[in-house]
Amino acid sequence: MTATRRPVGSHTPTSGGLAKAALPYLDAAGSEVVQVYVSNSRGWALPAGDPIQDGLFRDGCGERGVPVFVHASLLVNIGSPTPATVQRSAETLAHALRRGRAIGARGVVFHAGSAVDAGHVEAAMRQVRETLLPLLDETAAAGGPMLLVEPSAGGGRSLASRVEHLGPYLDAVDRHPGLGVCFDTCHAWAAGHDLAAEGGMTATLDALVATVGAERLRLVHANDSKDLLGSTRDRHENIGKGSIGEPAFAELMTHPATAGVPVVVETPTEKHEGHATDIATLKRLHP
Repeated sequence: MTATRRPVGSHTPTSGGLAKAALPYLDAAGSEVVQVYVSNSRGWALPAGDPIQDGLFRDGCGERGVPVFVHASLLVNIGSPTPATVQRSAETLAHALRRGRAIGARGVVFHAGSAVDAGHVEAAMRQVRETLLPLLDETAAAGGPMLLVEPSAGGGRSLASRVEHLGPYLDAVDRHPGLGVCFDTCHAWAAGHDLAAEGGMTATLDALVATVGAERLRLVHANDSKDLLGSTRDRHENIGKGSIGEPAFAELMTHPATAGVPVVVETPTEKHEGHATDIATLKRLHP
């Protein structure tokens, strides 16, 4: 695979055992990159993991040349006005980084978070700094994985939804080199970036690079949307079947900023068929 090739894969189920479930799935779907949860996506429990499954998964992905990413629990919100939520979020990110290291992950994706209340925004950004800096220093000293902030779909006093909001977010942690970015197309569309307009995806990626620098873009979530532009609703659709449309994804797969950047689909699917189709579509759009 060349340095400019965008490896394409999917978020992959792990129920029944990390290696046992994920490796056959990624083979069947034609995945060239894999993203997994290492804890319940909507819970705070932090399982230790199975060292045997971890090793088999890590070795299996290594043999296939498939890069690995972890998505932290969707409950994580380091901007919350509730101290217990911030504490649990920090513990969840630390756990995801440890588990990511055990399975050879390149990055751990987490949502940028929300202040929830209008009067809490300034304090929320202080929490971003206080929570992330120790984690970033620790994982950098350990050799990774990186933390990857994913802008949200907007609404609810989001701390970062549009790509330009990533500037203040990065500034909050002194632009620490350990903090990268995961760009989600459905989120960007929901937050008001018109990716469906001719040149819209290109303009959005140009704005992303101008804000954070090309070197921070480490992962793309390629998802079409069931909803209209600016809806602030995060409902994924299969590639080319939603309101964003296939031409925008062709721009995504040819933009210089995505050269060499893994692309993960998180689209609706039953078993592996939907992901296999979406993966094949994105590969077809690659130059």
